[in-house]
Amino acid sequence: MALKCGIVGLPNVGKSTLFNALTSAKALAANYPFATKDPNVGMITVPDLRLDKLSELVNPQKVQPTTIEIVDIAGLIKGASQGEGLGNQFLANIREVDAIVHVVRCFENDNVVHVDGSVDPVRDKEIIDTELLLKDLETVEKRLEKLKKQAKSGQKEEVRRVEIAESIKAHLESEHPARTFQDEAAEELLNDLMLLTAKPILYVCNVDEDAVHDGNEHTAAFKERVKDEKAEVILISAGIEADIAELESKEERMEFLEEMGLSEPGVNKVIRACYKLLDLITYFTAGEKEVRAWTISVGTKAPQAAGVIHTDFEKGFIRAEVIKYNDYVSLGSEQAVKEAGKMAVEGKEYVVDDGDVMHFRFNV
Repeated sequence: MALKCGIVGLPNVGKSTLFNALTSAKALAANYPFATKDPNVGMITVPDLRLDKLSELVNPQKVQPTTIEIVDIAGLIKGASQGEGLGNQFLANIREVDAIVHVVRCFENDNVVHVDGSVDPVRDKEIIDTELLLKDLETVEKRLEKLKKQAKSGQKEEVRRVEIAESIKAHLESEHPARTFQDEAAEELLNDLMLLTAKPILYVCNVDEDAVHDGNEHTAAFKERVKDEKAEVILISAGIEADIAELESKEERMEFLEEMGLSEPGVNKVIRACYKLLDLITYFTAGEKEVRAWTISVGTKAPQAAGVIHTDFEKGFIRAEVIKYNDYVSLGSEQAVKEAGKMAVEGKEYVVDDGDVMHFRFNV
């Protein structure tokens, strides 16, 4: 399953710089609004030290990490929901992603203009929130009109759908995002509506080099504002990430990180946070031809995990041979694990754990 994350924010907050760092691509990062008219799209590999370790032990012909698709969506401005600044086009691009990475500017720099004249991440966030909420309200109101016509038949199910839609509308009108709407009965309608504010969100506070460890007054105010949202918030210096992306070798990057007092690139934190947001985990397949990482949702059972590789694996599923990652590493090989009696044979009800090394048996 290919995860797709969209980077959003006001113009000139560091979106394209972050995108370039994530993908090592060269999206236009310019000091004026709407430098990005069409969304830039890039694929990034998900860093996973477990995959590296398994590859060392197996020495396969090929190593295949899992990937995330990153979409750099052009800067939104006030009025985007009514089409300002090509807003409708941008909002349509947001609708297609699984999770939103909202970049807010938390650094002062007189050489980088701010579309609203001053640095205020709380205000910037509220501008974006308002535009997404307004677009969602428009979507719900249109659907509500159709539902009310259908409910004239008097059928209980249709009347109930109208009630649910009206509850969602009231929730949005009270300036609460759809992702905080708590009603199991509304799940089907919410999924069908594909509301922008229903998507999980990660806030990235783009700071300067001095604030990358402990933040600053801007990040403190922002964290206080979003503390009740149950959203992820991370600090990243897009400038530092851009410098890291320019370095050729792994050794150079590690040396640079040490100089900055960082344990890893900030982009790794972005990827991990996206996985956490979407309740995703990784399992592995390991053989001489290939060691590969596969992305699944938390709670996925063995047949459905096999189906991520190929639908025939799920249809003809017989059993899964499962090795826990720690056992594989500590014993050093699949054969050693078997000899130690540490390989489990699991059936259709087995729920895959993060890090499982799996081999599937199936009928063609």
